[in-house]
Amino acid sequence: MIMITVALLMSMVLCLLFGIPYIDFLRKKTIGQYILDVAPEAHAKKAGTPTTGGVFIIAAIIISSIITLLMAQQMDKSAWIIMITLLFMALAGFQDDYLKLKGHENKGLSPRGKLIRQILIALIPTVYAMQTYGTVITLGSKMFDLGFLYPVFAVFIVTGASNAYNLTDGLDGLAASTGIPAFMACGILAYADGHGSAAIISATVIGALIGFLKYNKPKAQVFMGDTGSLALGGLLGTLAVIGRCELLLALFGGIFVIETLSVILQVMSFKLTGKRIFKMSPIHHHFELCGHSEIRIVKEFTLVSFILSICAVGLYFIL
Repeated sequence: MIMITVALLMSMVLCLLFGIPYIDFLRKKTIGQYILDVAPEAHAKKAGTPTTGGVFIIAAIIISSIITLLMAQQMDKSAWIIMITLLFMALAGFQDDYLKLKGHENKGLSPRGKLIRQILIALIPTVYAMQTYGTVITLGSKMFDLGFLYPVFAVFIVTGASNAYNLTDGLDGLAASTGIPAFMACGILAYADGHGSAAIISATVIGALIGFLKYNKPKAQVFMGDTGSLALGGLLGTLAVIGRCELLLALFGGIFVIETLSVILQVMSFKLTGKRIFKMSPIHHHFELCGHSEIRIVKEFTLVSFILSICAVGLYFIL
């Protein structure tokens, strides 16, 4: 427990320290976000805000994780798998951000190209989990053997979480604020199930996100970009797979699930009926167009994320 606290505090401090020179570098190089034409009008003023802030988030997580895991003597194979997956997801996200900046518009990797990269990266924790745990998933004390369907399930978890977190990153502070309780629940569940390295890495993410909020709260000084959101979502899915809480991810990651479902339902409704369910998707934009302020939306979504995370932890111990 002491090392988990150390991991959190170290990551938070590193993120705060790394943020200052990195944001200054981005400003000097005029590396700023391009806003989609379909985004709410209020977002136009955000054009030019430095992006790729995920670089110093991921750096803080990896450095603090390695140091803390070595101190705790828990630098095992699962820890390396988690961090390698995180790094590759970050690189895929950075490539997407780079192409957007290079093209001077909010269009990076094609959806297909991005998905292929995510699936290939998701195979890393999937193969490790199959070698270590077989094809069994758990829900509290209950066990389910998925057999040949397990690799499809695990890849879907990691890839789906990556995309869902990416969709949630649409308002200042939203992805970071809602991610904190989700990673908190993931860490608690991993710790309770005996996955110490996963718990420590979860703590470093919480610390990094707390530090990042210093720069990302309204009005944001920097965006995490796909470098951060794709990587953090992929990390959440990876931690769920390796920490054996895949099914509970749907609950403690409920905000990300809701955001994704809102997009799916919007697209399906428009294609089938020609009508939209929401004023705009993901759903945080719907509330924004209903007149809710960004700060209010972030606070409410974060509260829901905390409630869902508490429910997930409670359900684990009940089952």
